Amino acid sequence: MYIDIYADTICPWCFLGKRRLEKALARRPEAKFTLRWRPFQLDPELPSEGVSYAAFVAMKFGGSAKARRFYEALDDAGRADGIDFRLDLMERVPSSLASHRLIKFGAAAGIHGPLVEAIFSGYFSAGLDIGDRDTLVKIAIACGLDGRSTAAYLDSEADLAEVRADYLRARRLGIDGVPWFVVNGDYALAGAQEFEAFLPLLDLAVMDAKAA
Repeated sequence: MYIDIYADTICPWCFLGKRRLEKALARRPEAKFTLRWRPFQLDPELPSEGVSYAAFVAMKFGGSAKARRFYEALDDAGRADGIDFRLDLMERVPSSLASHRLIKFGAAAGIHGPLVEAIFSGYFSAGLDIGDRDTLVKIAIACGLDGRSTAAYLDSEADLAEVRADYLRARRLGIDGVPWFVVNGDYALAGAQEFEAFLPLLDLAVMDAKAA
């Protein structure tokens, strides 16, 4: 059984969704699911070097007052799920393309789970620029990947077309926002729902598997 997770590495709600899914899976230890991370870019037009965080906030929220309300809600949600959001440390909003490629690279080595966590926590809790090649290499090394082969991969165009194709495929499936979870290809859940919302879908997938 598997769960496809459509997410963007620069989306805080995707980080929350990840933690809440993990909480739900912990409530169903007998159910063995393989998690498959699918790339989705909320803003595929971001330049490779990213944009300044201040400019992004002005564009997205139209003012500091609206941004402050968003931050407060995000901080509250994060604390409840063990995430220390430190948006004050961010200097840039990066393109997420390179980080999605790194996740695909890590999946081939079987360590994409820790890699996804390290990318999310590095960006949202430490203010790391996850669009920067050297930063991604350091994250990869910390997760057990070879630094030299990771650097060579990121310097190439390997999986670039595949990541872009995955994004377009998601759009054709009707996915226009993330996180988006698909359990065993049959049951979908959109948004960073509370962990209880995942439980019926996990149970249905287990029942289907037993019936099959």
